[in-house]
Amino acid sequence: MKKLITLFAILVTATVTAQNFQLHNDFERGHLTTTFELFKMDKYGNTFTFIDFDYNSATGTSLAYFEIARVLKTEKMPVGLHVEYNAGHTNGFTIPEAWIFGANYSKGNATWGFSTYAGYKAFTGAGEGNFQITGTWYWNLVPEKLTFSGFADYWTEKGEFAFGYTDLNVFLAEPQLWYHLNKSFSVGGELEISSNFGGGSDAIKGRPTLGIKWNI
Repeated sequence: MKKLITLFAILVTATVTAQNFQLHNDFERGHLTTTFELFKMDKYGNTFTFIDFDYNSATGTSLAYFEIARVLKTEKMPVGLHVEYNAGHTNGFTIPEAWIFGANYSKGNATWGFSTYAGYKAFTGAGEGNFQITGTWYWNLVPEKLTFSGFADYWTEKGEFAFGYTDLNVFLAEPQLWYHLNKSFSVGGELEISSNFGGGSDAIKGRPTLGIKWNI
């Protein structure tokens, strides 16, 4: 439930902080997911972070996953420098931690926008280099009422991990549609589209959710 890019609608402002809390019902997996996101712009670029929690275990939280990214960019720089860290845990195993170093480009206004980056991805202990390409977008279909947003990731997962050696190409996208009840609350959901994600097969899989979002 990550990287909701209602955030980039604020690229037209100089300094801004946006944050939201989401609750999703994942129908196929049969669990709830909460997501907290924060995005802050400043004169040296922007910072984005989120954390996901899944609740499908009798003992409590079954997954926790965290990302934080910093883009260094001034008004005179056409392309920003992207640094990102991500890691997590489930009840069964540790999600491999990774650093991403790359370049970022973004553009947007009050109606639409996008951001994309490509970078070297270093999994701790994998012993081999990998890469990731990410694109995010938003489109306010009906001003102040209906927004289409989301992200798409493509990365390699090659090397030695705790669960053995892998050589995978992973795809994950989460397009979302939100109807804004007011400035604070939205209802909608997403469709997770993935291949080779989380130990799954290379077949394309779609998993829908329904959700509510609180813009704090």
